[in-house]
Amino acid sequence: MAEQKVAGVLDTAIGKIRSLVDVSTIIGEPVFAEGNTIIPVSKVSYGFGSGGSDFPSKQGQELFGGGAGAGISIIPVCFLVIREGEVTIRHIATEEGSVERLVGQIPEIIDKLTSVVEKFTKKDEGFTELD
Repeated sequence: MAEQKVAGVLDTAIGKIRSLVDVSTIIGEPVFAEGNTIIPVSKVSYGFGSGGSDFPSKQGQELFGGGAGAGISIIPVCFLVIREGEVTIRHIATEEGSVERLVGQIPEIIDKLTSVVEKFTKKDEGFTELD
């Protein structure tokens, strides 16, 4: 019996979390402004706990006590900006660890390397050797 009651408390907690967090919480609805499409992206973390117990009773009744709790953290991470078919990522400054910073800088690093390679390629194309 107590197992069913604990399961009920747990099901209620999970149901409440599901009603608060869905895909549109992480990848937000697109916003259209001045030829741009802006899509917000957030990081969602959640946790929950529940428990319960049967208590002895002198009257022969089944007594149950239980509880549940949950916490949710929603942190905006970046915006995807789409303009004229090109996608850029605009990060939101947050306090994050070095790994998150490195991962966040990868697109920027690739863009810089690509522009350097293109400059050298253009120089090489215009270069001719004299015999």
